Amino acid sequence: MSCNTSKPAISNKSNPKKELAITENDTVTIANEELEYEIIIIEPGFNAWLVSRAQQRGFYSQQFLETRNNIYVIEWNQRVLQPQRFNPNLYELRIDYQQNIDYGYEVNYLLYNYFIYFQMTYNQRLGPFVPRI
Repeated sequence: MSCNTSKPAISNKSNPKKELAITENDTVTIANEELEYEIIIIEPGFNAWLVSRAQQRGFYSQQFLETRNNIYVIEWNQRVLQPQRFNPNLYELRIDYQQNIDYGYEVNYLLYNYFIYFQMTYNQRLGPFVPRI
């Protein structure tokens, strides 16, 4: 599964190494090799937001995260299928998240926090809950 939204490329022609560092710092890879599931989030600012503003690991139960993620994924995937109604630059790729699979705490934690970050950053609402930290 993957989450990705298209944003204008950050151009730093004077320092290509800095541009590469920005991209690498804003790429979060979550892998559960035992279960063979991976999330790659490429989002400018997400990593800094995660470290500075998100609730710490363990704050939410895995069941809470799974329940919210399921709601958010369903809405996200509906929006991917409606590019004439929802910005296709925000909702590009479908997320393959199945509620009957145990993805583990880390995958659910990071996916949930990406959804919160996305909703707050782009003023979107993916479910009945007001996104907050």
